[in-house]
Amino acid sequence: MADIRRLPGPVAEIYDWQMEGACRGMDSAFFFHPEGERGPARARREARAKQVCSGCPVLQQCRDHALKVHEPYGIWGGLSESERDAIIRGPRRRLKVAGAANRPVEKLDAG
Repeated sequence: MADIRRLPGPVAEIYDWQMEGACRGMDSAFFFHPEGERGPARARREARAKQVCSGCPVLQQCRDHALKVHEPYGIWGGLSESERDAIIRGPRRRLKVAGAANRPVEKLDAG
């Protein structure tokens, strides 16, 4: 008989916070842009989505999740795609390389 004590716990527990989200049951189009959406229309949709997030009891868990898994699309934890990307990338460090005419070279972090 298999020793089930060594099996991992239910994965669902990791995502239980989603059940408490202010966005629960809302149309996902509210948080994810349609193809080609740009400019003022996108800004308005994002502002409305962020307004929902601002009063959410699990905002921090949602934000942490999106940053941890590098969620590529939509508003998560009150952050847009570009806002999350800026946080994930962080400030770029610049190095000077000898013999490269003192031109700065970007150093990218692995990971």
